[in-house]
Amino acid sequence: MYYCPAVPMCIPTDFTLHVERPECDFCVAINTTICMGFCKSWDSVVKGQHSLPFLKQRGCTYDTVEHRTATLPGCPIRTNPVFTYPVALSCKCDYCKTETDDCAHRAGAVGARCNKPVRRLYPYPGQSNYLTPF
Repeated sequence: MYYCPAVPMCIPTDFTLHVERPECDFCVAINTTICMGFCKSWDSVVKGQHSLPFLKQRGCTYDTVEHRTATLPGCPIRTNPVFTYPVALSCKCDYCKTETDDCAHRAGAVGARCNKPVRRLYPYPGQSNYLTPF
């Protein structure tokens, strides 16, 4: 018998990242992948040696990540138009590493909208560590 979870497992998932800098004329919509899905975790009611509960809370996080760069359009000459963003190549269930990962949970797409006109970034398939001029 095959195990088929009702909730998707931890996998790279398509995501649109909206990037907007106050000094630039446009907001850029970048298509990337993030880690998302279900990871088994639990919180025990039994306390350990030091009267602390046993916490086994693992989340879906990056296993292999690639960083890509894009050039934001409409930025003044003295402004750095380069923006670097992560692309999830593979994911795993693990404890959150706060020194490298954003461990917050968002209930919705708060802040995902732009205040300026949107330009979309269409990366070339298979190309990595590229700089996309507009």
